[in-house]
Amino acid sequence: MKSDGKGRLWSWILAIPLAAVLLYYSLRGVDWSGVWHTISGARWGFVALAGCFTCFSFFQRAVRWRILLNAEARLSLGQVFCANMSGYLGNAFLPARAGELVRTLIVSSRSSLSKTYVLTTALSERLMDVIALVLWSSIILLGVEPKPRWIADVSRTTAIVATLGALIIAVLPHTGSLCRAIIERVPVPQKLRELLLRLVDQVLLGMRAFHHLGRFLGFASLTVTIWVCDTLSVMICGRGLGLEMSFGVAMLLVTAMGLGSALPSTPGYVGIYQFVAVTVLVPFGFTKDAALAFILVAQAMGYVTVLLLGLPCVYVLKRGRQP
Repeated sequence: MKSDGKGRLWSWILAIPLAAVLLYYSLRGVDWSGVWHTISGARWGFVALAGCFTCFSFFQRAVRWRILLNAEARLSLGQVFCANMSGYLGNAFLPARAGELVRTLIVSSRSSLSKTYVLTTALSERLMDVIALVLWSSIILLGVEPKPRWIADVSRTTAIVATLGALIIAVLPHTGSLCRAIIERVPVPQKLRELLLRLVDQVLLGMRAFHHLGRFLGFASLTVTIWVCDTLSVMICGRGLGLEMSFGVAMLLVTAMGLGSALPSTPGYVGIYQFVAVTVLVPFGFTKDAALAFILVAQAMGYVTVLLLGLPCVYVLKRGRQP
């Protein structure tokens, strides 16, 4: 518990200054009357429709994670959905993506799966999201003109990193014997060695879930559908605020928000999302005021959606019911 407390403390120490700096650069020179004018003129029916797409995306994420978990278990969709939404609720109100640990503990406590295995599938899922987003946005950038030079440069760099990540997931599960041989030769106490061996076995087992063709194809198809839904949600929300985004620009914004969420963050990614919206949208002709109005409404819509789906799931789990 002490180490958990220290981890949370360090998360806050890193997240709060970062959020403050990013908010400063995001809000500098903003005409708040312009922001309010954009928000007050919103067509909330479009925003509600964007929320429906987000709800569908959450459902698909539960279906996708279940594919990985059920490589070693038999969990119902209701169980996985409730755990997933509890995790998103945690990400919305806790720092440092603590929701990943929340959903891991929920699934492992209600199944025979180890915490290490569940967490590995959760983190591998996030890594595959990053890989898919980066590669997809890199392709989309080829048809987006004009685009700032720095966006093209960053895209090439992240595409290389994403490719390396894909190679790691593809190759690492085949190195079990090598990893065990290395650990056997490390001069550590026998109990620690046994613990490390069990951890390595569970981590590699979690990654190996992608090595089944049927599971991989199901995971990949759902990943495409999820990010199309999220991109359409951004476009529809933007239209509700009078901002016409092309699919390419909306996809770049979704990608940047996904990558930004990996940084040490305050609850709900305050500061990070504001900076991302201004950085991505302004070069494509949107005003800073409009970009901030959009992200404020989008974040509020996200909070409402997570609360509407997450709170009932937490209630069901706390009551001990089987979803």
